Amino acid sequence: MKLHTAAILLLFWLGIFTVHTVKGKFATQEEDRNCSTLCVNLSTKQLNIQNLINYERQRVPIDAVMFITARGIRICVSPDQKWVQTAIKRIDDRRAAKRK
Repeated sequence: MKLHTAAILLLFWLGIFTVHTVKGKFATQEEDRNCSTLCVNLSTKQLNIQNLINYERQRVPIDAVMFITARGIRICVSPDQKWVQTAIKRIDDRRAAKRK
């Protein structure tokens, strides 16, 4: 009888632990999406377009484009540069090709 009770308590504890772990994981991901990094400084260096996988536009506190590299590094640049417009177009074209 004691073994049966211990097994039930163990399963109950594992269930509670799993729920809290999953809940915490999703809460952290939601915070990451809501607390996006803001650009306050802009890089003047031209980036290798092939390493860029995504971008985000920003208007406040400064007008900027934040590129995200394949390694997850976020780099802010001025949207007025010609190479930035080329990189944005290339990323958009890749996204469109994946949808087809």
